[in-house]
Amino acid sequence: MSLYSQIKKFLIGKSLPTSAHTEERLSNAAALAVLSSDALSSVAYATEEILLVLVAAGSGALGFSLPISIGIVALLAIVILSYRQTVRAYPQGGGSYIVAKENIGLYAGLVAGSSLMIDYILTVTVSISAGTAALTSAIPILRGHTVLLCLIFIFLLNLANLRGVKESGRIFMIPTYAFIGSIFLLIMVGLFKQLSGEVSTSYPTIAISQELSLFFVLRAFAAGCTALTGVEAISDGVLAFKPPEWKNARLTLLYLGIVLSSMFAGITFLANSYHLVPESGQTLLSLLGREVFGDSVIYYFLQIVTLLVLLLAANTSYADFPRLCYFLSKDGFLPRQLSLLGDRLVYSNGIVLLSVCAAILVVIFKGQVNAVIPLYAVGVFTSFTLSQAGMVRHWFQEKTPGWQASAVMNGIGAITTLIVLLVIVYTKFLFGAWLVVVAIPIFINLFLAIAKHYRHVAESLSVQDVVPCSYVARLKSEVVSHPAVIVVGQLNRGTIEALDYARIIADKIVAIHVDIGSTDRKTLEEKWQKLESDIPLYIIDSPYRSVIDPVVKFVSEFEEQYPNMFTTVIIPSFVTRNWWDAILHNQTTLFLKVALRAEKSRIVTSVNYFL
Repeated sequence: MSLYSQIKKFLIGKSLPTSAHTEERLSNAAALAVLSSDALSSVAYATEEILLVLVAAGSGALGFSLPISIGIVALLAIVILSYRQTVRAYPQGGGSYIVAKENIGLYAGLVAGSSLMIDYILTVTVSISAGTAALTSAIPILRGHTVLLCLIFIFLLNLANLRGVKESGRIFMIPTYAFIGSIFLLIMVGLFKQLSGEVSTSYPTIAISQELSLFFVLRAFAAGCTALTGVEAISDGVLAFKPPEWKNARLTLLYLGIVLSSMFAGITFLANSYHLVPESGQTLLSLLGREVFGDSVIYYFLQIVTLLVLLLAANTSYADFPRLCYFLSKDGFLPRQLSLLGDRLVYSNGIVLLSVCAAILVVIFKGQVNAVIPLYAVGVFTSFTLSQAGMVRHWFQEKTPGWQASAVMNGIGAITTLIVLLVIVYTKFLFGAWLVVVAIPIFINLFLAIAKHYRHVAESLSVQDVVPCSYVARLKSEVVSHPAVIVVGQLNRGTIEALDYARIIADKIVAIHVDIGSTDRKTLEEKWQKLESDIPLYIIDSPYRSVIDPVVKFVSEFEEQYPNMFTTVIIPSFVTRNWWDAILHNQTTLFLKVALRAEKSRIVTSVNYFL
């Protein structure tokens, strides 16, 4: 075993067979913890983001946070009710990408897909940054190491997910419900102290740097809309629920709306009642916690569970982002490597991609939540709008019982979220939202370029018009002088040329194909019998989804049958037009050559097919 393999096994664990892949079914209480930690954790920073905008207009403007929060709660109710219709229509899970693509069209689906990808990356960045802020608020000595702490948390989440962390309801319930309990305790004790007259009666003097205007209030509203991030996760994960799945998912969405709106409204009300002003180095939740609990154990417990629930919120993206990349990859819009399960039955490449992107953003924005927030809600509300608009068309097409009411609800949701999206773009554009507005069309063009490349490759390698060769079979000699093994990934033009080459140099030829669980055996065998019936094809199962190990083992056993001979291992490969196109294809040929040479296979050759 190589040093790389040993390190990988130590960090990630042993490979798991495909048969070990199981899905845990969640109760409603567990699902609320597992699927809604992103949405629930947003109360840790949503109110603060509203106040950070309003504070520029002086203490008199801070009172506007209450009507703004009421508007956001009303918006949350509309979104929750709209997604309840989506869950009913898509009991198998209805993510924005699928709903928009199926009901509106390809480009709408790609807009939703790119928006969600950006949203998931920003969710990790914001959640990790906010969690680190909770930690440094409680332990000020760590403030100088914010970026390093963020990167450490991202690395740990990356490692945990590469190992195949299960979305265990019992484990996830502990920090999530501890956070919910702490927030409600904070609200109740805070209200009691307020009624007892134990709070500050006025705001401190605040310098006014901007005039209060409608634009200013709308900008604060847009900042607070981060409270809605993660609401769509339940509609994506309907199949994670216990039967009846869609009914339980709808009920859990209702619970989420009640709990989230109560916590958000309660924190905003207390922030106003206690006349709190955001401070550098302290989160608003930390300031409120100190006001209510003092420097007690309960305060530190609140900060710890806030950190933990924000880490769980980031972890939600580690489940959703690779799954979205899988769907886009299967449809040909992202590199095929993103659709492959790794050693631990997770989409490893998607996990690593998410970690790298989030780490880059953490470094760029220095782990500051308020610096990333302006980018955050654009992708969220873009996917909200497209999903709800897609549902309106779905109801008009299907016309199932009660479709009119559902269409009206989704229509209201689509119009409302579109208006909010326009408000967010308008008010946040110069503060960073322009980056997302520019990034979405760049992503779409990238998707289309990738799809175009894959179509070109498929057309170039297609054997649809290939006529079986009329060859003269060799007289089989009892003595084999030159055996050959051909590694077949797919039966395409490149493979056919490699087989023709094998017929020229060898008198004993076998072909092998490794099935990692995605091969249509019947179709492959039928094509093989039609085009290459003179050469036996062995299909080898690979329960651990490795192509290299089964090939190396087969070649070693084959060479043992013909000692003292030069066995040629032939690997068909195609050469792309541009060097950067190679990124879209796995490098199995290269790794296979290295592995075979390590096993002392003496002749390993590639037969290149130029596209």
